[in-house]
Amino acid sequence: MNRTTTLLSSAGMLTLATIGIISWKNLQKNPVNALVKKESKCLVTINGYTFRDLNKNSKLDVYEDSRQPVEARVTDLLKQMNLEEKAGMMFINGTVINADGTIEKKPGAMGPAAALPSAEELITKKKMNHFNYWAVPKVKELATGYNAIQKTAEATRLGIPVTIASDPRSAFSNTIFSMAASEFSLWCEPLGFGAIGDEKLTKEFADIARQEYVAVGIREALHPQVDLATEPRWPRIAGTFGEDAQLTARMAKAYIEGFQGIKLDSNSVACMTKHFPGGGPQNQGLDPHFPFQKGQIYPGNNFAYHLIPFEAAIAAHTAAIMPYYGVPMNQTKENVGFSYNKAIVTDLLRKKYHYDGVVCTDWGLVTDTHMGNVVWPARAWGVEHLSTEERVQKLIDAGVDQLGGESIPEVIVKLVNDKKITEQRINESVRRLLRQKFELGLFDNPYIDVDNAVQTVGKPEFKKAGEASQRRAITLLKNSNSSNKKTLPLTQGTLKIYVRNIDTKVAAQYGQIVDKPGEADIAIIRLNTPWYPVETDIPMAKSFHHGDLDFKGEKKDSILQLLNAVPTIVDINLDRPAVIPEISEKAKGLLADFGASDAAVLDVIFGKYKPGGHLPFELPSSMEAVRTQKEDVPYDSKAPLYKFGYGLSY
Repeated sequence: MNRTTTLLSSAGMLTLATIGIISWKNLQKNPVNALVKKESKCLVTINGYTFRDLNKNSKLDVYEDSRQPVEARVTDLLKQMNLEEKAGMMFINGTVINADGTIEKKPGAMGPAAALPSAEELITKKKMNHFNYWAVPKVKELATGYNAIQKTAEATRLGIPVTIASDPRSAFSNTIFSMAASEFSLWCEPLGFGAIGDEKLTKEFADIARQEYVAVGIREALHPQVDLATEPRWPRIAGTFGEDAQLTARMAKAYIEGFQGIKLDSNSVACMTKHFPGGGPQNQGLDPHFPFQKGQIYPGNNFAYHLIPFEAAIAAHTAAIMPYYGVPMNQTKENVGFSYNKAIVTDLLRKKYHYDGVVCTDWGLVTDTHMGNVVWPARAWGVEHLSTEERVQKLIDAGVDQLGGESIPEVIVKLVNDKKITEQRINESVRRLLRQKFELGLFDNPYIDVDNAVQTVGKPEFKKAGEASQRRAITLLKNSNSSNKKTLPLTQGTLKIYVRNIDTKVAAQYGQIVDKPGEADIAIIRLNTPWYPVETDIPMAKSFHHGDLDFKGEKKDSILQLLNAVPTIVDINLDRPAVIPEISEKAKGLLADFGASDAAVLDVIFGKYKPGGHLPFELPSSMEAVRTQKEDVPYDSKAPLYKFGYGLSY
């Protein structure tokens, strides 16, 4: 028997029945490119066909053959996986790449590098192969470290490649929700795309971000966030497209298609759309990351309204969906968090919407986080009394496939061995997760070209497009008459300008900068939506933009004194809807931005670009109006200062 015959008759490999699918001519083709030849250490050639021998048996297994149908490859690999490997696949947690591009844990490491296990440890000891990045090094080192992670994965028993995920990396935010753009192209926030309202632009952004992500090995986007901003105090509004369901649905479709394409392939970034079934209607706007959360409430009986964007995302074939932490108070049989809630995950998402993609929990639903002497409790709302094993069992019984922010696959192994969960149920989730890896082409080529990564991320044309989005999203709310003409746009180069919260070097390109308001022809000030820390011992909670939306005390007085002293143009960055009636009344010009540089704002003020945005949410007229509006209903505050969709231009 020659080697080809042996190959075709071996159990778990190609069989004679598959010859009709793959011709002998095709068997001679070599799908391995130069990058794989350079990076992979497990290449084998049989009868002229070169492949990655991931399980190191010197035979062509079905799962190793790029010509086989995805489902056949998934089935073959699933049969070869042991329980520990299956359990490891069902977890995703953070990892880091060191500043020099290495991935091992280093003595004296600080920040995330100190708190998180190394990718090597998680791959080899926990059998995990899904990770997300937080802080990252420069692009060259990031790409180098990514390849090191994949080489570690290739050396494991079955060579299952790693999927790297990330929160947004293309905007101004630098929180746990969104990473500062750094070397990536810098765009307006998602709210800005809502303000622009142009699906073509949103898809263009997503396609450019996709190219940058793929270049450095990020193959899963932990976004878009399609929650509706119907409760204006909620800290997560900056990541949304606003409060209107139809607008958000249009943006979601364009966003997902830009990242994924019509279907997942080797050029795609898989989208994890969040947070099902809509995280916007939080009681008093308090976020359920923390134990002071009050649950999600629906005083307007508007639960279905928040599903509209997810219906669009499912129609666009989003690869994954993430439920939120919140408890849908009195909307289901159990008042438990969404990921623990079988009525939400199985009955609504799986059965009603026939969704068969990956469902991944938000981060940290099972184990507590210890931050020095402070404990940040697991977001196990409604099931706080359950043990770690019981929580994991309930999540899996509810229908989730993957646990975010956790690294405890041994718990699933024990649950199966104790016959509390069947291995068949585990196989259902692992099949979905494997399918995504195969569709992304990771089994055939998980590696990236470091030089290409450096050349792709932050290309001049990418950065130019991002800067244009910042300007286009700026929304003109007020433009007073002065001497029978509108105040804006200003005339560049002829004015004495006093600026506050603006880089004077940038401002000097538009006029003569003076040090005191009394010396100025006009003042320009940039503001941020106010927020007030919640009383808590949890450090992370103190950084969330909770609380009232109006300026108070000395901060408010200082702003109004300037507006009274000199004609003033006010720009305010709206990461939540600000309550600014007095500022609006006294300002000569009022603009809103949704992530913009000083140059972008000044370009609009001085007429280099026309403001084109329209408010993606209303601006309430008072905090009383905020408190009396319904958390689940859009644009319903009494007598809003500026209505949803409002926006002027020149």
